[in-house]
This record gives sequence, C-alpha cells and structure tokens, in this order.
Amino acid sequence: MEKWLNVGKIVNTHGVRGEVRVISRTDFPEERYKVGNELYIFKGNEEIKVVVASHRQHKNFDLLTFEEYHNINQVEAFKNCLLKVPSSDLVELEEGEYYFHEIVGCEVYTEEGNLVGTIKEILATGANDVWVVKASGRKDVLIPYIEDVVADINVEEKRVIINEMEGLLD
Repeated sequence: MEKWLNVGKIVNTHGVRGEVRVISRTDFPEERYKVGNELYIFKGNEEIKVVVASHRQHKNFDLLTFEEYHNINQVEAFKNCLLKVPSSDLVELEEGEYYFHEIVGCEVYTEEGNLVGTIKEILATGANDVWVVKASGRKDVLIPYIEDVVADINVEEKRVIINEMEGLLD
C-alpha cells in the first residue's frame, strides 16, 4: 500500500485560466512544484493525477496550473483538496537536513534532560524555520532552528535536544 505525503492544500482558484492557490506544506516548493512534476489531488476517495504546467509565488501562496486544466470551471472542484506525492518521490537529503514530517512529532528535551514538549508545526520564516512545540501545562514554545539552540536531532528516536538559552522557554 502506497504511503502518501501531504505537500499542500488547494484553498481557492486564482483568476479564470485554471490557476489554483495553494498553501504549501512541502519543505522544497521550488522542487516539488517544478513544471512537469506529477502531483496527486485527493478529492474525497478519488486520487487525481495532475502534471504541473506552471508555478509562481504570490504573497503567501504558491499558484499552480496543471496540464489539461485551462479554466476556472475545471479546477473549481479542487477547492479544499489536498495535494500529495507518494513517499517514493522523496529525494535523499544531505546530512543535517530533514523533511518536515521527520521533525513534526519529535519530543524536545533540554540538555539537562527536561521534557519541553512535542513539535506540532514548523513555521518557515525566511531567515530560519521556527518549531512550534506543544508544551504540557503552558502555552506553545517557539524554538528557532538555529545551531546555537538545536544541539542534536535524532529522527529515528523522534528526539531533539536543545540548548536552553535565556528567555527561550519563558
């Protein structure tokens, strides 16, 4: 059975020429949405294979068109559908690089061994990613993914060790 990875959600159409507005959930949108790449639209129980015809970024969205879908009437039904790829499409990353799905769900500990919480989301800020950690008994903690803070990552054990800098967990 094929394992699927979510790479985005179609939230709306854009214009009348079949362009869709996507909230990206992929680590590498420029690679994933490259012209000619195959994606799968999950609409209910249906998997619709599409080929990217164009990609551009506009504000906080990725705008895509698909081959054989040339007007708004053809893509209107894709609103609120997920874009996925088979896990077999993943490329090998260099050492020290991770996919979002490998980091989300990891438990975060301080170097002293204190549990901070579990990573529930990753925010791409441009300068560096920020990990949103669900902490028990308090509000979420924001951990910047920078060398000074993140001391060790073990995705097999779903465990991250951080250097508790002053004010980080307050």
